[in-house]
Amino acid sequence: MKLRDLPSVDELVRDERLAGEPPALAVEAARAALARAREEIRAGHDPGDLAERALGELAAARAPALRRVLNATGVIVHTNLGRAPLPDAALARALEVGRGYSNLEYDLVAGGRGSRQDHVAGILRRLTEAEAALVVNNNAAAVLLALAALAEGREVLVSRGELIEIGDGFRIPDVLARSGASLREVGTTNRTRGADYERAIGPETALLLRVHQSNFRVVGFTEQPSLEELAAVARRSGLPLVDDLGSGVLVHLEGEPSAKESLAAGADLVCFSGDKLLGGPQAGIVVGRAELVERLRRHPLQRALRADKLTLAALEGTLGLYLDPARALDEVPVLRMLNEPLEAVRERAERLAAAVGGEVEETVARVGGGALPLTELPSFACAVEEELAEPLRAGEPPLVGVLRDGRLLLDCRTLTDAEAELAAACVETARGTA
Repeated sequence: MKLRDLPSVDELVRDERLAGEPPALAVEAARAALARAREEIRAGHDPGDLAERALGELAAARAPALRRVLNATGVIVHTNLGRAPLPDAALARALEVGRGYSNLEYDLVAGGRGSRQDHVAGILRRLTEAEAALVVNNNAAAVLLALAALAEGREVLVSRGELIEIGDGFRIPDVLARSGASLREVGTTNRTRGADYERAIGPETALLLRVHQSNFRVVGFTEQPSLEELAAVARRSGLPLVDDLGSGVLVHLEGEPSAKESLAAGADLVCFSGDKLLGGPQAGIVVGRAELVERLRRHPLQRALRADKLTLAALEGTLGLYLDPARALDEVPVLRMLNEPLEAVRERAERLAAAVGGEVEETVARVGGGALPLTELPSFACAVEEELAEPLRAGEPPLVGVLRDGRLLLDCRTLTDAEAELAAACVETARGTA
């Protein structure tokens, strides 16, 4: 075929195989198919059946861009792969609320307008023993709102050792600047004391901010004041203490402070995420003193940062599991993966290796999500040939592993039993296309 032999867009759209397609989509698909055909003809190749190619373009246009992925990386809270997989209870609540109307901002008892915050505030108060609670769309928004509502136009004291950067270049100083507050650094990178805060407090100081070093640790010649010590400094000065926990947990995890512990130690407000170690949907949660939470609720930014009904439904479903900690450990996927016995992981890796002719290899899994950066979780992976990485990513569902030493490792700590069986089918399919 030569370029002059190609049909026009109109001619291609009139093909009976495209007749039942929406005209605008069919025209767009025909144009794309013809553009690709021209490239192939110039390269000396036959473009093949153009109507079939146009149908392929239509299928690609209709395919969802956001897809389920099998996570075989060994990183449990993998930010690039959507962080925490939701528990069944959260999915059920989101489906129930999303399939119809809901009482999102309607008080069914009073028969009038209500607040969307009421649906999760009660359970958050119960789980953290806070006076009040507020939910926004992520933890960065929670910190931004707290600083804007409590410190706009004034100073916020932060230790130099806590001026952290998290994913995608997001930095605490930038959040401070956008909130309208100004940063006052205290102490040094590796050593900060309570006295450093006391010396820095002045008439323009609005609050003390502690930022948990969630995604790194400074070791060696270091010092940081305890939260109790910092809270005492804040109380003597009549200032609020805001504690940004980053990830946040609602059960005991060694090395990761919980919101309940932070409030008990004297923090006035605590901010943390809903979609990391808590294991729920993306959300920013603020708990603490009622008068401060109310100031955040009434701030104009709160409406721009508020969570939607599906987030609140999924969060409520997740939080409900924590009323029974044993149930949370079993049913919240993040907690289950963190605590799964190594023997169970090894057996899963052995079954996968037997199914695909791979080899079992000891690995180290990570928590991820900027939490517990020094924690190493013993794990096992099924090692297959490196060449499968690309076709596995292109498969349905996509399967993502880790390339190491010329092999592709499929870490089984982040795969369920059912997902491991699906992964085996993916490997066999990929071998047919590699």
